[in-house]
Amino acid sequence: MGQLIKLQDYISRYELDIYHYPSEFIRLKKKQWERMKHAWETGQLALRVEPHSYESWKWLEEEPSLFDKIKQIWTRKKVKDVTDENERLEEEEDFMFSITSEPKTIEELKILFLEKLFQLQIRWASSTLTEESIIDPKYYYDVYLKYFLQRFPDTYLCMYKPVFLLKKAPVELNTILISPTTTWCIAFTEERKNNIIVGSAERFWTEIFDDVERKIVNPMISLHRTEKVVQTIYKQFSVDMPIKKVLMNREGYIDYRYAPSDLDIIDRRHYDAWFTSLRQLTMPLKHMQLKAAQSLLTYCDTRYYDPLVIEEVEEADE
Repeated sequence: MGQLIKLQDYISRYELDIYHYPSEFIRLKKKQWERMKHAWETGQLALRVEPHSYESWKWLEEEPSLFDKIKQIWTRKKVKDVTDENERLEEEEDFMFSITSEPKTIEELKILFLEKLFQLQIRWASSTLTEESIIDPKYYYDVYLKYFLQRFPDTYLCMYKPVFLLKKAPVELNTILISPTTTWCIAFTEERKNNIIVGSAERFWTEIFDDVERKIVNPMISLHRTEKVVQTIYKQFSVDMPIKKVLMNREGYIDYRYAPSDLDIIDRRHYDAWFTSLRQLTMPLKHMQLKAAQSLLTYCDTRYYDPLVIEEVEEADE
């Protein structure tokens, strides 16, 4: 799974220490998969209806490490009360053995596990031990977000529609995918399956679908902006990593006759080869990759609240 290090302007655990959490996620994923697989093989998974299951996957998380607690003390001068160890283990087991559908095969089990990890990733990308952001529930069903998190290797770091503070103004950029070797700035033109996108130098492009034409905003405007911001930040922090722009239409076509030479056009004719090349990258996390991610996170906007403060205010009102 790709790792969600930033989602919009929500607070992220990766902002606390980008050099710790990516490897921690990989370790946690491996450990919890072995636990879930063993429970399935021994018949210890129990079916249970959970209508709001995306709020309930704390079983995937472990007791915060000493490193995490010290980091929070250093940044906030206080630490949220930690749940008693016995209660934590009881809660973890409860969610470990509670599932919403019964997997019949190992492949079905993997799909269920990836879904739980997806929900955990959104939790990590919208909260720390002491702060939380108010997350829009739509992201739990966002097909593009799932694409980046469920189809790429663990060593890919994803910033999904990140909001940057540029000259004190918040600006939403395209999705940024940081691999061990390359930074990808990606824009989609997938309004309809089997469509044809006709590009130009104008502000509006043309989408053709079933012989009907309509205007769409030129996606290169935001894609150029995203690349420029990444380039500027990388230069400031001495990050040496290639940046590539991608215009993607996985199930349609892109006709952009005068496309710039530094743009990768990935439509249904080229998608399989491009995706396979990224999936086959087996390099581990790299120092320069983490440095690149840290530099970008430095300029991201972050909006959150402190649950402890809200709780104190509510208690004062009672």
